[in-house]
Parts: sequence; structure tokens; C-alpha cells
Amino acid sequence: MTPRQALRHLIARGDYTMAPGAYDTLTARLVEQAGFEAVYLTGGGYSRASGYPDIGLLTLSENVRWIGMTVEAVGIPVIADADTGYGNAVNVIRTVREYEKSGVAAFHLEDQVAPKKCGHYEGKEVVPRAEMVGKIKAAVDTRRDADMVIIARSDARAIEGLEAAIDRVNAYLEAGADVGFVEAPQSVEELRIVARSVAGPALANVFEGGKTPMLAASELAAMGFRLGIYPSQTQRAAIRAAQRVLAVLKEDGNTIRIERELATFQEREAAVGTAEWRALEEKYLRLAGE
Repeated sequence: MTPRQALRHLIARGDYTMAPGAYDTLTARLVEQAGFEAVYLTGGGYSRASGYPDIGLLTLSENVRWIGMTVEAVGIPVIADADTGYGNAVNVIRTVREYEKSGVAAFHLEDQVAPKKCGHYEGKEVVPRAEMVGKIKAAVDTRRDADMVIIARSDARAIEGLEAAIDRVNAYLEAGADVGFVEAPQSVEELRIVARSVAGPALANVFEGGKTPMLAASELAAMGFRLGIYPSQTQRAAIRAAQRVLAVLKEDGNTIRIERELATFQEREAAVGTAEWRALEEKYLRLAGE
């Protein structure tokens, strides 16, 4: 199966699939090496990795370049963040063309006003429901590979309430989206309502510190969610680890005190497949000499 077909199979089998977040291509490789079946490319994570907050400051071309490099570097399905589609329905057409060329297995579009904000920030605004239906239809009509999964996200919970957000997502599913994503339910009961009310496979956004309570995968599976994205955990871990090693370096003038906590030289090289690249180099240099 292609990665797109593999993701469709994961969704169709009825189980819950965890897709940890990656904020760069190396992190995506680590997700795959840890044994996960899919990886989520968090737009907010990439924004922060680039030194910006998650308020829609990066462009389509910047994000597509990162997505394409990551798709090339891993074999598991890649789920990407397409924000608002970078504009109106016409912009969505261009976005889908570029995302599809990147090889991504899935992407989600949201109904926020552009430029968007992190789904758990205050002060979000959403476009009219009919406008977003048009954007989903534009995405569906533009898609050439029917196996590429379109995820429809609504941020209306904070503005119009939970019922309205679910109604929006169901309208987007009716317009042709494959998976429904109600962002930022505010209680365990709201998560239950979302899981049973979304008229298609439902996605949960799982992390600590936002508006949604963080539940175990088994609990979300029992509710009926099919996909779970875990956007910020790897980046938060990296921030804390980098802060610690820098503090020790500044205090001691070296990192001997915490070297046992760091990846070894060999582990670093294994993470990026250096041995495989060296083997390819030797193979083709040997052929050139024959």
C-alpha cells in the first residue's frame, strides 16, 4: 500500500491510531523509529521551530517545503496541517495542489478567519459556515488522488458553542471531507458528545495545557475516536532538554555532568540513517570504478 492507502486502512479498521507530532523532519523520523503508524506535522510546532508563534505567519511555500522533505524521509503516513488553506476557496485550490505534490497522506483545513491562531488561544474568529463548505468542496474537487485524506476542522466551539461546531463539521463531511475534527472540546463529556455526534471518523487533539482534558488512548478509543494527534509533546520535551543542557554548559563550561542523558554519537547517526547513505555511496562509487 502507498502511505495514503495505509492511512485510509488505519481509519477504516475501526481502531484508534495515535499520530505523534513532529516539528521538524528529524522528529518525524524519531516518531517512525519509535514504532508509530502515522506522524502528524504540526503547523504550530513548525512555526515555533522557526522562531514564530502559532498565528499564521509562515507561508504556503515554507510549509510545503518542510512537508515534502519529511514525506521523503519517512515511510509512514504523514498528516499535515494546512491551516485555513492560506486564504479563500481559490487559495485552497492552490494549497491542495501543492500539498498533494508533496506526497502527504492527509491534511486538515480549518474554518478560522485568516490568519489563524492556535486552536487553544483566545480571540479566534470563524468564517461563515457556507464559506467553509465551499472551501471543502474546492479541496475535494481539486484532489486528484482519491486516497489522500481531507480532514475538516472547526474552531467554532469557542465562538458558537459545541453543537454549532459539530453541525459545522458534519456539513463539511457532507461536502466531501473524510474525517471530522472539532477543535477544543472543553470537558470529558464534550469529548464523548463529539465522538458520537460527528457523522464520520472523528479526530481528537491531545495535549496538556489546552482547553481539552488529556485522556488516555484507550479512553478515546472507547469513545469512538479514530485518530489522535499529539502535536506539542515532542517539542515541549526538546525545549526543556535544550534549556537544561545549555544551563549546564554555561555553569560548568562543558556538558560532562549530563552526557549520560544525551544521545550518543552513534545514536545520533542512526536517527538519520547515516549507515544507509554510506552504503549507497560505496555501492555507486564501486560501480563507477568497474
